[in-house]
Amino acid sequence: MGEVGTRGDSGGAPDGRTAAEIEANIAATRRQLAATLDEIAVRVHPSTVAAQAKAKAAAAADRTVGRAYVAAHRGVERVRAEFLDEKGGPRKDRLLPVAAVAVVAVVAVVALRRRRK
Repeated sequence: MGEVGTRGDSGGAPDGRTAAEIEANIAATRRQLAATLDEIAVRVHPSTVAAQAKAKAAAAADRTVGRAYVAAHRGVERVRAEFLDEKGGPRKDRLLPVAAVAVVAVVAVVALRRRRK
């Protein structure tokens, strides 16, 4: 495209740019706008939105599983501390009452089942 002047015979735009510079600027702005629109289209595409939701759900599940594992591990450690001594041997003063309760519970369940038949 040729040179187009807007003020007298200066041959340029009011800000001193030539028509070619203005056209180049417009073309660059169009390319940037097209790239921005393409990026927006990708971001709002249903498959992208679904993939992001899936990733968030997976991350939340991983956090939940991790927290559950830590909580279970703490529980196991507490039980070990209750029933094992510092050397890792059983604490008979704690195990015998629990074993007695377990035996009574098993005997009660067996007795109740025989009674129903």
